[in-house]
Amino acid sequence: MITRSYRHPLNSSRLEPGEPLLEVSDIRLRFGGITALDEVSLTVRQGTVHAVIGPNGAGKSSLLNCISGLYRPQDGTIVVHTPAGAHDLTRKKPHRIARLGVARSFQNIELFRHLTVLENLMLGRHIHMRNRLTRSLVWFGPARRQEIAHRELVEEVIDLLQIQSVRHKPVGALAYGFQKRVELGRALCMQPALLLLDEPMAGMNAEEKEDMARFVLDAHELAGVTAVLIEHDMNVVMDISDRVSVLDFGRLIADGAPEQVSNDPDVAKAYLGEEVRA
Repeated sequence: MITRSYRHPLNSSRLEPGEPLLEVSDIRLRFGGITALDEVSLTVRQGTVHAVIGPNGAGKSSLLNCISGLYRPQDGTIVVHTPAGAHDLTRKKPHRIARLGVARSFQNIELFRHLTVLENLMLGRHIHMRNRLTRSLVWFGPARRQEIAHRELVEEVIDLLQIQSVRHKPVGALAYGFQKRVELGRALCMQPALLLLDEPMAGMNAEEKEDMARFVLDAHELAGVTAVLIEHDMNVVMDISDRVSVLDFGRLIADGAPEQVSNDPDVAKAYLGEEVRA
């Protein structure tokens, strides 16, 4: 078994591999007369990379937004399991969901462009910091010791993602591929039980995609992070995923191992846009 030799764990979940970590049950999300998700159900198990695929407009990002609390579905439940028990996320605010160990990256880069790489990554530690505002502003004594302690984990994420050379540069001055790494790094700095990745390789060239896929695998295999991955590149999905769920027009049309899903005629018709001839 591959293990991570760093000092700080990046995976905050204490569930055993294979146990249900996230259970989405009969989720329905509507915007006026538009149904974005229609009775979608799936289970993400501890220690897996679970891909969610489908054509544009299938409801993939809407599903991640429901899990992270940005959207509130009208029906259904979304339950995350922790050693302390099960928690329904459907009516919780995003910051409370983050405290339960759910972190995410966004399809469009959502970083503070004027801040450095290091400062953006430190923002991923905010839910773990306990000092009050006054002490933090003074930055002396307990506040300083706290930031130094959190900086140790951030440095390990910098090492994992190989961004040492740009740690003090403003994010806005970086190439696109490095910005996507920083966004992944900020999510990892939260020490997530569940990592939601919304098209982390969108807009990248082949070399950048290969690097990002390797970093996602490193976070999974070396740090034990469970991930839900939205991605359009089928080669990447089939290479790094343990399970694949397929959405089409807001409905789940397939769910299973990558090999099983890739041979499903409904997936070929909906996702690839072609009919399967007998």
